Amino acid sequence: MTKKAFLALVACALPVVSFAESSVTMFGLLDVGVSYVSNEGGHSNPKFDDNVFLPNLLGFEGREDLGAGTRAIFRLVNQYSLANGSMVGGGLFARTAYVGLENDRYGKLTLGNQYEFMVDALAATGNEIAQDLSGLYGFRNGPFNKLGLPDNATGAFDWDRVAGSNRVANSVKYTSQSLSGVTFGALYGFGNVAGSVGANNTVSVGASYDNGSFGAGAAYTNQKYGASNGVSATSVRNWGAGVHYKVGELTAKALVTNVHNARNGAGIWSGEAGASWQLSPAWVIGASYMYMKGNETLDNAHAHQLVAAVQYLLSKRTMVYVAGAHQRASHGSYAQINGVMDPNGASSGALQSIARIGLSSRF
Repeated sequence: MTKKAFLALVACALPVVSFAESSVTMFGLLDVGVSYVSNEGGHSNPKFDDNVFLPNLLGFEGREDLGAGTRAIFRLVNQYSLANGSMVGGGLFARTAYVGLENDRYGKLTLGNQYEFMVDALAATGNEIAQDLSGLYGFRNGPFNKLGLPDNATGAFDWDRVAGSNRVANSVKYTSQSLSGVTFGALYGFGNVAGSVGANNTVSVGASYDNGSFGAGAAYTNQKYGASNGVSATSVRNWGAGVHYKVGELTAKALVTNVHNARNGAGIWSGEAGASWQLSPAWVIGASYMYMKGNETLDNAHAHQLVAAVQYLLSKRTMVYVAGAHQRASHGSYAQINGVMDPNGASSGALQSIARIGLSSRF
């Protein structure tokens, strides 16, 4: 057994430790189910699929009271596959790994591998309907492989970063405390390139507002990529803005996002709107509509996507659900719903549909 594997085993065996001044908590998310894809590389595909409605996570977070309203904090999160037990993302804590300080008045400063504000200001603040209905299948992808994002499974998987597939390594992040409902922050990711402070760096800013029934958020992120494997350097810019509003048991959400790849000039914008309705303490239903449009570099390709879901809550932590997604791409394009990647996730035509039944839990 390697040292890394041994340490991981010991960490999983540790109980939650709590003291008056400090605490360490273990937590997790689990999602598994069966999906039917109507056209994946020219063939239908009924398959076992996990990490869909929720990412499968095992994490540890802790805080130590330093006095005067200040705490030392840390967070370590691993993503894994329930299908075979393997780690996802390449490292033990590749999903999140940071340490920092938090103050009741001045906010939070963290350092490590962490999310930027396309996630924090748009998804984490409740402006993304996909995380309520279908998870990964409801986030943005489509007939846009020519977008050519670096280190991207399809060239356009989660192209606006809102699903959280991109973390920023070597980053320093500040997030304010809520000021009359307003929270703001900024992140800087170091490129760690000798002789050039700006090479391979990442800059992200965001702000959100929450007054209970209404909330809104906006974010901007620009990440630079150095030349590699004969491909020239580039920068990828994202921005987005979203809102949500709750009336009784009905929650409505809307979101607009954009991406631009400086290397080839390719760009996409999208708009989505949807709602979820809690019919009873146990039953939730919802639906959403999304439109995505590429620019001339992407042959002006566009796509419409519909998502619907029915959920039954077995408890506060566990639910079973049925979800469906349907994408119709422009003529001559190949539909591709987000999260459908292996072995060749794109449809052989302009249509692609997914039906899924799954089980999700958290602890």
